[in-house]
Amino acid sequence: MTEKTEAAFSQNDAFLEEKAFKSRTVLLFGEINNILAFNIVKQLVALSDESSAPINFLLCSPGGHVESGDVIHDVIRFIEAPVNMIGSGWVGSAAVNVFLSVPKERRFCLANTRFLIHQPSGGIGGKATDIEIQAKEIILIRERIALLISNGTGQPLEKVREDIERDFWMPAKSAIDYGLVSRVITSQKDLT
Repeated sequence: MTEKTEAAFSQNDAFLEEKAFKSRTVLLFGEINNILAFNIVKQLVALSDESSAPINFLLCSPGGHVESGDVIHDVIRFIEAPVNMIGSGWVGSAAVNVFLSVPKERRFCLANTRFLIHQPSGGIGGKATDIEIQAKEIILIRERIALLISNGTGQPLEKVREDIERDFWMPAKSAIDYGLVSRVITSQKDLT
């Protein structure tokens, strides 16, 4: 790629970011990590500071780092502007934690969205005592995730614990029945 082409792409990205900001839309696509979380939180804080009008949050993610998802979840609950959460493509793992950060009446998805809930996994390694500490932490995180899903969906905690033992996939209709989503939308007009 030439410097001229790179400059054109950079200009185009800045233009699109400005348009998204003006439309009060946050886009979270891809794996959730600390860098992505920082950028998302920055946008949320700036949008909430600018106005108390609703923010539309479009989410398509396989999940990622649990604590990075937690910071997005917590900041969405912390800011004053209400957030409309819109799932698209797939919303999995830690992305479900982000999705559940808003009240059920503000949780929407597009028709072809799929949801995935499951227990956390970790890259355990090191000395035996470190592995034991990490295993205990994963069990604590699993319980916290189960409680978050139970509270956010109205499902009994024991059912959620069973459901997250293995990958539990839900298309849009099943996610509505489960309590993850309030309704499927097909247009921005459906948000009003």
